[in-house]
Amino acid sequence: MTDRVAIIVQARMASTRLPGKVLERLAGETVLSHVLRRCAMIEGGDVVCCAVPDGRESDVVAEEADRCGAKVFRGSEHDVLDRYHQAAMACGADVVMRVTSDCPLIDPAVCSRLLDLFRSSGVDYASNNMPPSWPHGLDCEVFTVAALARAARQARTPDAREHVTPWLRHEPHIKRANLAGPGGDVAAMRWTLDYPQDLEFFEALFDLFPAPAEKIGFEDIVPLLQAHPEIATINADCRQRRSA
Repeated sequence: MTDRVAIIVQARMASTRLPGKVLERLAGETVLSHVLRRCAMIEGGDVVCCAVPDGRESDVVAEEADRCGAKVFRGSEHDVLDRYHQAAMACGADVVMRVTSDCPLIDPAVCSRLLDLFRSSGVDYASNNMPPSWPHGLDCEVFTVAALARAARQARTPDAREHVTPWLRHEPHIKRANLAGPGGDVAAMRWTLDYPQDLEFFEALFDLFPAPAEKIGFEDIVPLLQAHPEIATINADCRQRRSA
């Protein structure tokens, strides 16, 4: 019997630097819509779930996720680890792929390769950013629900509760694997939405995409940016710590 894989995307309205960023529009669709539609294209995934905080402020996010065809789970705003664990249980999942809602260029092909690596290596946890070697914005992680449950029971620090996977990335008894990317200048590219300049970057880039935008992947975007270096300069000064 094949393990049931839930692709869980965390999303909320609150954002210190760019409030409401998941509902900003790119090529006529919300950022959240781009993320969820791309997640639905990941080979091996059984269900796409949007894990949204409780509270009225997040109702509009839940409504958008529902419109996009994702399963919606509501849970703790600040204990995102518990929200993920409860969402995984609600999905009846054995395996979880974690994607964040600020990555409108998340690549289904890269995610599918990570899921294949996870299955073939027999690990508890796999990612594509230990160490970072893909553009920041293609980050994804896969882990067993059993390992997630252990993290939910044992992780204590605020950082571990808010960012979901620090315990899984550092606990010595967890078996891990990493999907290496191209590295070099490509790994230095920034494709994540956290600052107003990032939104300007995406608007300029999406203007170059043929429709439908979700069909445009990593191998298409890199040469496009190399041909239009002025676009990459838009958010070049933005800095954000990767998962650690």
